[in-house]
Amino acid sequence: MKWQNYITVDPSVCHGRACINGTRIMASVVLDNLAIGLTPDEIIHSYPSLSREMVQAVIAYAAELSRERVVTMPYMVAA
Repeated sequence: MKWQNYITVDPSVCHGRACINGTRIMASVVLDNLAIGLTPDEIIHSYPSLSREMVQAVIAYAAELSRERVVTMPYMVAA
């Protein structure tokens, strides 16, 4: 799957945030819903213009972004 086929950034749509092609549904909204524990089917139910492929593309997009930036995590010392 190529997430680029499903995700676009257009300065005139949603202030240039990454959105699903042909919608105003931001990738971050899909990720937020996944992060709180909703399933792809529950998200699609809330946003009927989405498909499973679109939700998967958002996940692939997020994975790509995570490769571009190092996120510092706190170091936990075992007690």
